[in-house]
Amino acid sequence: MNSEDKTLVEIIDENKQIDLAKYINYVSAPQAGAIATFSGTTRDTFEGKTVVELRYEAYVPMAIRNLKSICCSARSSWDLHSIAVAHRVGSVPVGEISVLIAVSATHRADALDACKFLIDELKASVPIWKKEVYSNGEVWKENTEFLERRFKHGKDGSCCRRKIKTEARDIKGCCKPKVKEEDAADISTS
Repeated sequence: MNSEDKTLVEIIDENKQIDLAKYINYVSAPQAGAIATFSGTTRDTFEGKTVVELRYEAYVPMAIRNLKSICCSARSSWDLHSIAVAHRVGSVPVGEISVLIAVSATHRADALDACKFLIDELKASVPIWKKEVYSNGEVWKENTEFLERRFKHGKDGSCCRRKIKTEARDIKGCCKPKVKEEDAADISTS
């Protein structure tokens, strides 16, 4: 079986929910001893602000191409049976799924590691943009994975007269650094 045959990548149109069962059924197989999933949902608050919804935009042809490439990379690193990745565009209200990844493998370690790799790579490199809409405003968000990748490759944002710095937060889990944006003039004088 060609690995392309057991990889499903979809960008879901606005106002359509992600069907969790569809993607778990897609990756299910008798030879798969493990299915790992990740679902990213819209939470109701962020740093004390009430979140109304998230809005996603994507350059869909490139997003699909990048996601398929990331899936191929995962297959070359782990022994996987099937992969399914779905991401919504448009408005995603609180409590609904924005992104879903499902991975099946013979053993759990491969499925879990590949699932984490897939979401981290999606957030770092796929052209999907997120706006958080609050009860009192809205803001476009950059993923910390994207910023970390940009700095790793020597792009410090100086062309825009802004420096981005990250500072560690004392939080366990996936949220890691908090991003602060400061004017380059403020940084150079301190």
